Amino acid sequence: MSVLIHPSYFPNIASCVGMADDKTVILEAHDNYQKQTYRNRSTIYGANGKLTLTVPVIFTQMHRQLYKDIKIANDENWQSLHWKSLQSAYRTSPFFEHYEEDLIPLFQKNYQYLFDLNLKCLSLISDWLQWELIFEESTHFEKDAISGDLRSLIEARKTIEHNFKPYTQVFSYKHGFIQNLSVLDLIFNEGPNALNYLEGQTLKSI
Repeated sequence: MSVLIHPSYFPNIASCVGMADDKTVILEAHDNYQKQTYRNRSTIYGANGKLTLTVPVIFTQMHRQLYKDIKIANDENWQSLHWKSLQSAYRTSPFFEHYEEDLIPLFQKNYQYLFDLNLKCLSLISDWLQWELIFEESTHFEKDAISGDLRSLIEARKTIEHNFKPYTQVFSYKHGFIQNLSVLDLIFNEGPNALNYLEGQTLKSI
């Protein structure tokens, strides 16, 4: 069984639930880039609630551009801002310190392409979760793809309530449980139990 999914910036829990159920994950590598998606954004739990981290990109809607060709606007100080936001949000979580050293280099290296950055994020998460998954890139674009097409999960404007089981979050005492954040939220709060959590959840029909 395989799933087709867009690589995203620190993917959300729904995307990871979809991947956890299968052995082969096909990464969409031939689509056109679209704004307002999780391709270049991730949502975490800050002291004031949901906080979106956005990777700035060089993109114009005048001409279609392949996702793989989108460059990161590294003249902006986004890496420092994202790292400080993660530290502020999760430094008191049970497992942030355990993963911190692995995460720091990602915010010190300038990646030229967004796609490459997202592959690195996925590789890092896969190592942490000890996923026994096979990752492959698609060879061409198919509008109507195989069963197991989870590409719609990349839409940031599309709200789907998956009713995932609550777990303890750093600021849940202030704002309650927030669904479907970046998998970083789950990993920093649940540590080694994160994979068991993902495997125990079910995606709502999309």
